Amino acid sequence: MAKPSEQTLQWIGDHHGHLSLIDQTLLPTEFTTIDCCDLNSVWESIKVLRVRGAPAIGIAAAYGVCVGLQSLDFETCSREAFFSRLNEVTAYLATSRPTAVNLFWALDRMSARAENLLRDDLSVNDIAIALLKEAIDIHDEDREMCHAIGRHGAELLRGGMGVITHCNAGGLATSEYGTALSLFFTAQDQGKHLRVFVDETRPLLQGARLTAWELLRRDIDTTLICDNMAAQVMREGKVQAVVTGADRIAANGDAANKIGTYGLAILAKHHNIPFYVAAPSNTFDLSLKTGEAIPIEVRADEEITNGFGRQTGPTDVTTYNPAFDVTPAELIAGIVTEKGIISPVNKESVMALLG
Repeated sequence: MAKPSEQTLQWIGDHHGHLSLIDQTLLPTEFTTIDCCDLNSVWESIKVLRVRGAPAIGIAAAYGVCVGLQSLDFETCSREAFFSRLNEVTAYLATSRPTAVNLFWALDRMSARAENLLRDDLSVNDIAIALLKEAIDIHDEDREMCHAIGRHGAELLRGGMGVITHCNAGGLATSEYGTALSLFFTAQDQGKHLRVFVDETRPLLQGARLTAWELLRRDIDTTLICDNMAAQVMREGKVQAVVTGADRIAANGDAANKIGTYGLAILAKHHNIPFYVAAPSNTFDLSLKTGEAIPIEVRADEEITNGFGRQTGPTDVTTYNPAFDVTPAELIAGIVTEKGIISPVNKESVMALLG
C-alpha cells in the first residue's frame, strides 16, 4: 500500500503561530521536523536546503513573512512601523537563494497583498491575519497546481515505460505531489506501471536522498543510478522519457534546473528520447527573454571537497560549484504546467498558454 505524500511544510496555529517543516538535510536516514519561530530560522532553512525546490521555497518564504512580522506587537504598533518591518523581512528573505523565481514571486505577492490591505484601512492585527491567509492560499494553490500538472503530464507516459528524473521535484520540493514526480504519482493512480531511474544528483545527492525515498514510499519501481550512468542506461534502451522540474523558466522556454539537467537533456537528444520539464506557471519569469539572463547560484567549495563531512578533494584545491544550469528550449520536447503542455517550446507557445 503506497504511503501518502509527506507534508513538506505546514503552518501551526494562528497568525502568532509558526512554520514547521521537514529537515531535508537529514533524509533519507532520519525523518525530523523543525519549527521555525523566527525570521532567521526561516532564512537559514531556505539557505542550507532544509527546505528546497522552487515551489516549496516560495511557500516557505510566504510563511516566513508572517513569522518575520511577529517581532512587532500587532495591537500597538503603527501601520508605518508594520510596513517598514514588512519591507525589511521581504528584503532579507530575498537574499536566501538567487535562482528560484518562486521565492521572489511569493514575496512580491505578499507585499502586493499588504499594499491592498493598507488601502482597506484595516488594523495592523487584521492585516497580519489577512497576510497569513494569503500565505495559506499560496500553499493551497500550489497543491492544486501540482495535481493539475500530474493530470496533464501523465498523458505523456505509457504503462511499462522507463523514465529518468534528476534532482528532486516531488512532494518534498512542493506542497504534495510535486511537479516532475506528480506525473509518476498520477500515472500510478491511473494504474500505469513505470520504472523510474533516479540520478543521484551530485554534489548534494537530492536524487539519492530525497527522490528515491519519496518514490519508494509510494511503491514505485525505483532504480538509483550515478549521474554519469544516464548515457549508458539510455543506450541500453531502458528509458523512453526524461522528466525534470525547473526553478526558473525564461519567456522563450529556456529552463534552469539543478546542475546536471542540461547534460541530461543533451544525452536525451542524442538518443532520441523526449525530454520534458514539469513546472507551475509561476516558475516562468517572462521578464527574461532567454535563459542567459537567469542568475546561477554558486555554492560553497565544501559541498564538493567535503561532501557530508568526508574529505574527498585535496586541501586548498580550487572548485567551481554552480548549483544550477540552463537547458535551452530547443532540447525540451514539452513543458508541463497546470494550464496544459507547452509544445513546441518557444516564446510563441509560452505566451499562447500563459497569456
